[in-house]
Amino acid sequence: MEKIEIIKPDDWHVHFRDGEVLEAVVPETTRHFARAIIMPNLVPPILKGVDAVKYKKKIQSAIPKNDRFLPLMTIYLTENTNKDDVREAYKNGQVFAAKLYPAGATTNSDLGVKNITKIMPVLETMSEIGMPLLIHGEVTDREVDIFDREKVFIDQKLDFICKELPELKITLEHITTREATVYVNEGNKNLVATITPHHLALNRNAIFVGGIRPHNYCLPILKREIHRKALLKAATSDNTKFFLGTDTAPHLIHTKENSCGCAGIFNSTYCMSILAEIFDNKNSIDKLEKFTSLNGAKHYNVNINSEKLKLVKSKKPISFRTSLKFNGDEIIIFKPDFPIFWEVKC
Repeated sequence: MEKIEIIKPDDWHVHFRDGEVLEAVVPETTRHFARAIIMPNLVPPILKGVDAVKYKKKIQSAIPKNDRFLPLMTIYLTENTNKDDVREAYKNGQVFAAKLYPAGATTNSDLGVKNITKIMPVLETMSEIGMPLLIHGEVTDREVDIFDREKVFIDQKLDFICKELPELKITLEHITTREATVYVNEGNKNLVATITPHHLALNRNAIFVGGIRPHNYCLPILKREIHRKALLKAATSDNTKFFLGTDTAPHLIHTKENSCGCAGIFNSTYCMSILAEIFDNKNSIDKLEKFTSLNGAKHYNVNINSEKLKLVKSKKPISFRTSLKFNGDEIIIFKPDFPIFWEVKC
């Protein structure tokens, strides 16, 4: 029986939602992760430091007493965001980073940014104070094919920001394309990217083959196999610019299985087992710790976690729970279409 022990990982991109969903999903992350950056796209969104403080308290109240977990809070940028408010929230430790959503790019992003130039004073302030910018990197123009939205964003938006503000710490979130891996790799030292387990495990066939599969639908959307392979190459390399951000995004089953299903994959429950399987199949299990536990901490200039996480490889595939059930509702848990032999042992 094969075993590995790694530094306890961090998840640098999490959606906890609010209310009963938050209470149900928080333990699924805190069980295996020491820290997570919490996304601010609630309704209404987290716009100021005081909003982040209130939201953090809700999260902390849902953490099981035996789990040691630190939520790192963010604010949601709009074209009306005040640079002095951002400076104050960061200075006071109320927020860790700010999130840029192009308006209409994903769930609850309608209040996001349409014109990048309108938030440049805020981005300049963030660069000055060392505050990280997290970006959902897709354009939303109707004439742009949904499978090309990331590449067009890089060419038209991200390149402008990077050239104007080379000292700004930027995380291009949940990258999905070969072009993104190249751009980040060749970009300045302050540009990094997160990669999700589902974009490492699946290509776009997983949405359509055998019928529409709404639980594999996410944004940015899954891409061709050549792109999945490029992401896998980046994740299993020694390049510290790439690290884990699960983008775990819970949606109730009835909001996924309908005529206009929500975008998002809930993957936190078995994330580490899935990643171990993917890295092992690539003969790169020795790179798992860098991707999940070291590279992100280096970029964000935070201490490496002191706790450890153990994973064991069994001779038979492990059994997965298919869903998370609570108060009469249900969220489907992500499982790829290949057997998983690795299991976390607490």
